[in-house]
Amino acid sequence: MPATNESTKAAYTRPLVLGIETSCDETAAAIVSADRQVIAHKVLSQIDDHAEFGGVVPEIAARQHISHLDHLLKDLMDEAGLTFRDLDAVAATTGPGLVGGLMVGVMTAKAVAKAAGKPFVAVNHLEGHALTVRLTNEVKFPYLLLLVSGGHCQILSVAGPGDYTRLGTTIDDAAGEAFDKTAKLLGLGYPGGPAVEAAAREGNPKRFRLPKPMVGKPHCNFSFSGLKTAVRRLAEECVEREGVLLKTDRADICAAFQMTIADCLVDRLKRAITLFREQVGAGDHALVVAGGVAANAYLRGKLETLASANALTFVAPPLSLCTDNGAMIAWAGLERFLSDDFGDDMDVSVRPRWPLDGDAKPMVGKGKKGAKA
Repeated sequence: MPATNESTKAAYTRPLVLGIETSCDETAAAIVSADRQVIAHKVLSQIDDHAEFGGVVPEIAARQHISHLDHLLKDLMDEAGLTFRDLDAVAATTGPGLVGGLMVGVMTAKAVAKAAGKPFVAVNHLEGHALTVRLTNEVKFPYLLLLVSGGHCQILSVAGPGDYTRLGTTIDDAAGEAFDKTAKLLGLGYPGGPAVEAAAREGNPKRFRLPKPMVGKPHCNFSFSGLKTAVRRLAEECVEREGVLLKTDRADICAAFQMTIADCLVDRLKRAITLFREQVGAGDHALVVAGGVAANAYLRGKLETLASANALTFVAPPLSLCTDNGAMIAWAGLERFLSDDFGDDMDVSVRPRWPLDGDAKPMVGKGKKGAKA
């Protein structure tokens, strides 16, 4: 590790937090400062390792984290011109996620914290997404959050770090999961979200009609499993008619699917906006969209229009910080580190299931480990 770069040290405001993210298939780390600077940022994607399987294989993901995390951290610290002792805290995604990957990140972070004599901060992966806009845009509490990713689809009222009220959630598949499974079904490859978005640009969204689960219901919950099934049946009908799934059929199905997802999100958010305002009262509030699906330009456009129509400021992280990354974990760790109730989390274990709101209950069924997210 190089000697501390004094000019680098003078260029930021403390505290300085290292964040490590290994909950799924990105090995990532970053250092952020209290004045919202990303001092250094590294992400190693595993897309090529999982592409042939059409999705993430947990065992492969964990092995890749083990193989690459130490080298990635060395490169990160070299780029920052800092040593571990220059940090004020070390944070890592502690859940929810794939248990093997979580253990790699958490044990590495604890080892760094112990060796450097710094506190360890256990970070909820979802909170990392939820607070990213406070790193990039200085959004004030409270705000309304749509969290959409491959594993999660929730609407939350965000009052502060650790203070979340869930207004709606998916009762089955997440929106990102529906994108990935639709892409796999249509032979578009992995990752599915960008592939469906690209195909949809060439398609006619009005050629096919797809069901819009939960639209018009009085609550704010989502359901996407029926939509996914309808896509499969539609593709099968096209194959029966043409003998093969034509490129135009595939593009039109993707366009209809993407439009339907947007319609469902907008409808549920309209209800959530009413509940949010009843909860927090009048004021200049933001509608924040975060998570991997927030990188979809078509969905962003629809949500921005919704926000404008309801006098809300629309905020989304830059595309590079929508998908899993270390900066969001470092920032969430920094906010927790500065909170009044923070204590060293060195004894905290990984939590494959870790709801962002403490009162969460499974929407359907019940497992030994409780609500998934």
